[in-house]
Formats: sequence, structure tokens, C-alpha cells
Amino acid sequence: MSGARTARRGRGGGGAARRAERTSVKIETAKYIERNIPNFEILNEEALEIIETNAETILEEVGVNFVNNPAALERWKEAGATVVGERVHIPRGLARKLCSTAPKTFTQHARNPERSVEIGGRNLVLAPVYGPPFVRDLEGGRRYATMDDFQKFVKLGYMSKWLHHSGGTVCEPTDVPVNKRHLDMLLAHMELSDKPFMGSVTEPSRAKDSVEMCEILFGKDFVENNTVMTSLININSPMTFDDVMMGAMEVFAAKNQACIVSPFIVGGAMAPVSVAGTLTQVVAEVLAGVSYNQLIRPGAPVIFGTFVTSIDMNSGAPTFGTPEASHILYGAGQLARRLGLPYRSGGGLCGSKLPDAQAAYETSNTLNAALMGGVNFMLHACGWLEGGLVSSFEKFVMDADQLGILHHLAKGVSVDENAQAMDAIREVGPGGHYLGCAHTQANFKEAFWRTSVLDYKPFETWDEEGARDTYTLAAARVKTMLETYQKPAMDPAVNEALHAYVAQKKASMPDSFT
Repeated sequence: MSGARTARRGRGGGGAARRAERTSVKIETAKYIERNIPNFEILNEEALEIIETNAETILEEVGVNFVNNPAALERWKEAGATVVGERVHIPRGLARKLCSTAPKTFTQHARNPERSVEIGGRNLVLAPVYGPPFVRDLEGGRRYATMDDFQKFVKLGYMSKWLHHSGGTVCEPTDVPVNKRHLDMLLAHMELSDKPFMGSVTEPSRAKDSVEMCEILFGKDFVENNTVMTSLININSPMTFDDVMMGAMEVFAAKNQACIVSPFIVGGAMAPVSVAGTLTQVVAEVLAGVSYNQLIRPGAPVIFGTFVTSIDMNSGAPTFGTPEASHILYGAGQLARRLGLPYRSGGGLCGSKLPDAQAAYETSNTLNAALMGGVNFMLHACGWLEGGLVSSFEKFVMDADQLGILHHLAKGVSVDENAQAMDAIREVGPGGHYLGCAHTQANFKEAFWRTSVLDYKPFETWDEEGARDTYTLAAARVKTMLETYQKPAMDPAVNEALHAYVAQKKASMPDSFT
């Protein structure tokens, strides 16, 4: 850790920050999940070898496009690839060799060191929904998102116990100019939460702004030597890498900031309809993207990403929570582990228009598959609705509540002396009950997962209290969380410098909404 960063943490942000910390509400955040259960592996060795061999054949024979990026084409030529126009043909073995320098695990630092996360290995880090232009709540219905909505989601994420990461574009605030909204979004993550967050990828200059704001928040030396952002780099499937996303990745990789290299695939439209065919394309695209990342800076942290949905062949709409999507998630996890890369997939995905039974079924299918499939970084873990078009306030807290179940499942089954409960069984004996025994009294507070949203009251009590359904209960939970929110403490000088940076950047360019 750099001396400047050590000094800042040692001062605790100065007297004003210490006073703010003493009076702030303590927000409990569970540590990122450390799995004590096995991964589910759906592919045998023969299947894995076939997919890997076919993926390298695609890279060599079909190739991948790097569009509007002459510098990328030159890098590939120097690395030994054959470039024809904007098509890059990567010789068998080259991409895998380049990928070998990427770390198996890395730490993403939060401004609160207690909230830093370890991405990779047996770990699972949970981050919220990303990207929707619309929001929905019980009172206001479906509408275009605003910066006020964005800030509310960041606050909810900060206060959610089972969520480890603040995420990135939790909704797209359409009331702020396109060329300036990334500044307000980054400021919200930095100021309203002290959890890790994501950088902007919508334009290379915005990635550069992200780095510069982090240098203010963490200190320039600290950012130079540590990873403080994880950012999403989508591939335009099939097999096309555009200059905008690659330009953003070039900025982040050069600064040792983590990138998720992720194909964005609707099966049957952007990849073959078969699971094996889609996995082959996924591996080819990831190999090309990760190896290019390592051409920029060998050893830069990078994540094997997968976002794959199936398609309704009648309407053309994407579908979620399907068995084919789970098969791909499981298989891609095996392939990521064979490459020695952290793995991103899954989330609370659904196609439903409301946080209803369809949303619950599809979401739970994906969440459980992600836990069992060895995912290390789960984007869209809470709040996703309507195929990713909508960020839902109520679904955000419903999903965030259910993430606690993943934590408990991941613990596995303990068989230590306390878990064996032999003293309790002896104490109660035949025909008794365990409610009052010593073992129950000692363990009941932590023995079972407890919901913060769902209703388990007797019918009579539930009916007297208004017969509220889950949607209504979630709306009440959102209101309570926002009413009790308090900002985490921040060094006032750092806060002032961030606001000054944002104001200066905004003043330097005219508004653009395109």
C-alpha cells in the first residue's frame, strides 16, 4: 500500500470525518461469499476439449473483427496474428498463451477497506442490476430513469446487507446529458456508498474520467498500484470488437483496473441455437478479448464474462431462467476455470414486466445456477426486470433479501461438535421439544436465514395488517431504507475535490443528449 494512502487511512479522514463516523448509522454488510460447496460441472472432459478445440479453430480460420481501431490491428500483427482488413486471425495457441498472464484472483479495493472484495477462486461477489433506461415502482409505475432514481438505487445498494458491490449503471439517468451523466453516476457511487463500484465504458474519455476521479478518491499512487474499479466490456456478438468498448478497455487495462470481457448473446440470433455451439463462440470471443487485454498490459486483472439468454422463436424476445441458459452458465464456468480466469455470469434475470411469480421463478433459477456454477462476480444480482429494460425498486429489495439464501447455501453443512447437537438430543429426549433447550438458546439467533421482506405471520395477523402481498411489503421496505439512509463518512477535502472535478468537467463541454 502506498505511503500516501496509508497516511490517509491512518488519519481517518480528519476530525470532521471522525465526528461524522461517530454519529452515522452502522450499515451491516456481509462478507463476499466463500463457497464451501462443490461446483456443478455439466460437461465431461471430452466435451470440454471439443469446445476448446473448436473455439481455437474459429479464431484461426474465421477470425474476429476489431472495427475502427487501427492501433488494435497493429498490436495483433506484432503479436503474431494475421490481419486482413479489420479481421484478425489468431493462430492456434496464441490467445491461450496471452491469456495465461491474467491473474486467477484479484482484490478490488473499496474506499472502506472492510468492504474490499476478492474476485476469483471460490468466492462470489454480488453486484446490482446494470444498464436499464427505465425504472419502476409501485407508486410511479414504469418511467424513464432520472439521476434521483439512480441515487436512490445506490443508497439501497449501500444499505443492503447481502450485496457486496455498488455496481455501475444501476439505471440510465436520462435527465442528465449523455456526455456528462457518467460524472454524476460515479460521484454517487463514491459519495453515497463506500462499497466497490464500476467505471464508465461508454466512451474512452469517460473511462479516463473514471480513473481520474478514482485518483482523487483513493490517491494517485494507490490507484497506480491497486485495482479500485471493475468495468463491463461487452463484445458485439458474433465476434466483433468495437472501438468504443475496446477503447475503454485499453484505458482501464493500462491502469491495472479490472475488466469483464463479456459476450452479449441472445441464443439463436447472435449465436447458434445449440448449447455446445454457443459455448464454442463464447470461448472464442472471450479468448480474443482477454488476450487483447493482456496485450495492453500483461497481468492486468480481467474476468471471463458470459451473458447468454435464449430466445422466444415466436416473438423474438429474449427469455430468462431457462434450462438452456443454465446449461451454458454451468459449462462456461468450467471453461473459465480451465483458463484460470475469474468468472462472471448470472444474476436476478427475468423477462417479467412486474415483480410477480414469473419474475420470482426466472430469477431464482438464475441465482441458484450462478451459485452452483462457480460464478465469481454476479452482475444484475438484484433489481432486474423486463429483460433488462427496467430497474425495479421493489424487486431490488426482494432480490437483495434473497441473496442471503445464497450466502447460507454456500456455507455447506457443518459437522463440528456444536452442529452435531448431541447434548440437545440427550437433553430433550423422546417426546420433548427443542424450543427451550440450551443448544437452541445458544444458537437460535444465527441458526436460520431470516428474511427482511417476506411475510411468515399467521393468516389472522396478516389479514388484520392489510393482507399485504410481497410487492406491497417490498415497497414499504424501500421507503424505510431510504428514510433511514445516512451517508458513509468521507474526508471533506476529498469530497470537495470530487465535486470540483465534476463541475470543471461539465463546464468544459456543451450538453449532448445523443
